[in-house]
This record gives sequence, C-alpha cells and structure tokens, in this order.
Amino acid sequence: MAEFDNKLLTVISRQFGTNLNPTQRGRAVESLNAAGIDAGRNRDALRQHNLSLILKLVHTNGSVSRSQLTTATGLNRSTILNLVNDLAERKLIISSESDSPTGVGRPSHVVSPSPEVVAFAVHPEFDSTTVGVVTLGGRVLARRREPLHSAPTPEKSVAEAARLVSELRMELPKGTRIAGIGVTVPGQVRGTDGVVRLAPHLGWVEVPLATMLTQATGLPVTIDNDASIGCMAEYTFGSARGFENTVYLYAGSGGIGGGVIVDGVQLRGVAGYAGELGHVRISSSPGQDYSGLSGTIESLVQRDSLLESLKLYGATDEELEVEILTSRSDAVRQLLHEQIDALGAGLGNFVNIFNPNAIVLDGFLAALFKYDEGRLLNRIRESSLAASSERLIIRAGELGSNLLMIGGAELAFGSLLNDPAEAVLANR
Repeated sequence: MAEFDNKLLTVISRQFGTNLNPTQRGRAVESLNAAGIDAGRNRDALRQHNLSLILKLVHTNGSVSRSQLTTATGLNRSTILNLVNDLAERKLIISSESDSPTGVGRPSHVVSPSPEVVAFAVHPEFDSTTVGVVTLGGRVLARRREPLHSAPTPEKSVAEAARLVSELRMELPKGTRIAGIGVTVPGQVRGTDGVVRLAPHLGWVEVPLATMLTQATGLPVTIDNDASIGCMAEYTFGSARGFENTVYLYAGSGGIGGGVIVDGVQLRGVAGYAGELGHVRISSSPGQDYSGLSGTIESLVQRDSLLESLKLYGATDEELEVEILTSRSDAVRQLLHEQIDALGAGLGNFVNIFNPNAIVLDGFLAALFKYDEGRLLNRIRESSLAASSERLIIRAGELGSNLLMIGGAELAFGSLLNDPAEAVLANR
C-alpha cells in the first residue's frame, strides 16, 4: 500500500512541480483547491483540474481503489466519489467492487481505465511504417509493421499510415472511441504545429506531417521526437519508473536520440529539441552521422553497420537482438566491441554531466548491453568520475516493440488527460 501510494504521489509531484511527503501533499492539494477560487479560478476550472488529476492517476497506475485515490490526492471521499462517477458517466473509466484479499471487511471500490477508449500510434522509419492501437490503460491491442525498400517520401509515409489506421479502425469493436493519432518521428519536430523540421535519415525537411495525416484520416494528430517520447514511456511505464534522474538512449534505423529526466522532469529545451544525445562528439573520427556531424556516438554506433555485418537486409529490434546474441562471427564480435566501447565513452560523458541514478538503453542499444554488460560498464567507468558513477544502474528498456506504440498513444491521449470534460473522441 505504501509503495503504491508513493507511486501516485510521484505522479502528483509531476503535476505540481514539487516533491512533498504524503501529509504535505494532501495539504497542498487542499490548499490549491481552496486558493484557486480566491485567485480567480472558478469552480469549473477546479473541477477540470481534479478530473484531470484523477484520470491521470488511473491511466498511469491502472486499477486504483477509491481509498487510494483519497489518500494520494488529499481530497475527501465524497469528492473522489463525485469525480469518479463523473468520469464513469463519460465512459472514460469503469468502477467495480473487488473482494478483500483476506476475505474480511468491505469490498474495495476499484477504478480502471476504460478499455473502449483507444489511440493510434504511428512510427515512420527508413525501412518500415508501424501503426498500433493502444487502450487508455496502456494495452497494445494490435500492431502492424509494413516493411519498405527505401526511405518513403512524406506523401508515401502518410498514405501508408492512413491505410493501416483505416484497416485497424475497422477491426475495432463497435462502441470504441478514438482519442486521436500520436506520431513518433526520428528527427526534430516542432510540436506546436506538428512540423517535422529535420528527419535526416528519412530525408524530410520542414514537412507539415500533422496536417497531412489529419487530412488523410480525419483524426487529430500530435507529433514528437521518437526518442523523447520513448524516454517518457519508459519513465512512466517501464524500466525508468521510480528513477527521478535518468539518462535514456534510444537507437533505431533513424539514428540515436535520447532524453534526460532531472528530478522527475524531462529536459526539453527552449524549443523542444533537447535530448539529441546521439550527436554528442566523442571521437576525432571523420565518420559522419545521419545529420552530417563527425565523431559522434551516432556515427560510431550504427544499426546499418550491424545489419550489414550480420548479412541482414532488415530486421525488427527483437530479430536483430537474437542475431547479435547468437552470432559466432569474429568480424561481428569485433564490430560489437567497437560499438560497445564508443557507447560506453558517450555514456560516461552523460554520467559526468547529469549524475543520473539510472541509464536506460532502448532499441538495438539494449542488445549491445546484453551482449557484453561487463565491457560496457567498464568503458563507462573509464570515461566518468568515480563519485558520479558509484550509484549508477544500467537497464535495458522493458517495453520492447511496444515502446513507441505506447509512447505514441500517450501523445494522442494528451488532450483527453488534460481536460476530460472537454475532450472530443471519435467513434470507431
């Protein structure tokens, strides 16, 4: 119970921007509610805030008892009941009774995200387009990956994504409601209008992707960088959960990106482009990354090089990992050692700069870690100060192929979670 409530408090801390103990948190929420009216926020605004808070807690933590919501938020039981009933009437959550584990005492009233509320996730890459359907509770209902033989134009990518969305939409049960589409792009994205500023591996520059996909599907579209979204997905649902200071690196066919969580807040920069960790220079090597920068982590740790060495034309991350872990080729082993050494040198820099308590590796970087964990840890230690790395934990991402499906859906659920009362959902 205490561990669960602490997870809820972490979510609330993100909402309020402070870290407080449970007693302080309850008082803070009560004070906010009381002060909101005096400060000019009307009752509707306060209700909207509380509806959003409850829905986010249920969304993030899955099944939650009403008593746990009461403890975590500091709101009284009647207010929680009222808010839960409101969200249930909107068919955003479902409320049920659960027997006590001991069989003694009153049944617990449990609140869960509605399985009938879903979002689409789209991930365009150099060699494929992947589309998935994810419920409000974070369950991936379906995922389809369409292989490509060359980098798609924006128009081809939108057409392919729209076709897959249409097919998956028709397969959803009647009564399903759709929050929208979230797109994770391997490049720099201006989130305010959904324009892809630069996706070098795709060859895209200044592409109004959100507008194009909305016109093709009739659904609202939200777009962001794939690694930044992967970072938040692992922090919210995966390997980084519970680590308030995390460095995250994701590698796909479009290169290496990442994200940094400091005291529970992701660093995004003045325009949202922060986290391009793959472009940090670690070598005098003349080799260039996909953005034309030389000596970077991305230039030295490349998926394409591994595919070529393993004689693979294309592969999912899971397929590539199997090949890496089972290969007996001396040439492959040498390449893997070179990439692990380069990755360790780069991670050592991030340890010195951010002093994280965890580093999470996703995409094919997780396979490098699993291939020779000891070698990677040694290279990190060699490249970082002892005090900065002494409490460091390295983890592989745990969301696997669902990473960017869950992350993309989080983008689409954003408006609904922030304002449940005003969100407009599309029918199947």
